Amino acid sequence: MSAQSQIIRSLSDLCCKPQGPRDRQLLFGDGFTILERADDWCFGQATKDGYQGYIKTADLAPYTPETHWVSALSSHAYAAPNLKSPDQIPMPFGAQVTVNAEHGDFFQTPTGFIPRQHLRATGNFFDCPLEVAKMFLGSPYLWGGNSAAGIDCSGLVQAACHATGRACPGDSSPQQEFFPVTEGDWAPGQLLFWPGHVALTLSATQLIHANAHAMTVGIETIDVTIARIDAAGDGPMLQRSQLT
Repeated sequence: MSAQSQIIRSLSDLCCKPQGPRDRQLLFGDGFTILERADDWCFGQATKDGYQGYIKTADLAPYTPETHWVSALSSHAYAAPNLKSPDQIPMPFGAQVTVNAEHGDFFQTPTGFIPRQHLRATGNFFDCPLEVAKMFLGSPYLWGGNSAAGIDCSGLVQAACHATGRACPGDSSPQQEFFPVTEGDWAPGQLLFWPGHVALTLSATQLIHANAHAMTVGIETIDVTIARIDAAGDGPMLQRSQLT
């Protein structure tokens, strides 16, 4: 029997098997439907995109409807409504929380007090996915990562989409199937797909992506990136799509 739960760690690895390698990460407050229980691991799927895998049972708790989400690149939940009080847990961009009360410049949640500047009400999104993607500039590359502590190419695209109220799968291959193909001139808001890789155009000449070449989120020239990936044997580019 399925059971609705949510993540109670800053980040929790979603793995292909118990104690297996990380496929993706789920964020604090992300919903997770438990389909099977296997000792210290639960198999199920993420509410936000249907991604299936195994999560450590200790990282899950019964679901509580969220009221706000973390809109700063990273934040903390504090022990008291005071920035000098001990920080309880890091809160990554996109984490979902339940606000119970307000105390000056802080919102109180069951986990601790979070600066009100770092939270937005559920449904209050950013306007532009390109601006969200640029917030992650300089973040280290991490295979399967979904936060500023470490993020990969598809994680960056998903973060930019979800923060602007857009649906988006978790991996580049389903993203390629999900977003409509586009042609014509280069323009902002296009997705470039290679085997196992995706980038997002910022303009007619530049793109942003989390890439293993630089091991970071960076901005590059479109034609230089296409040529470099082709020269490395990781091309050719498979598709150009448009964010919807």
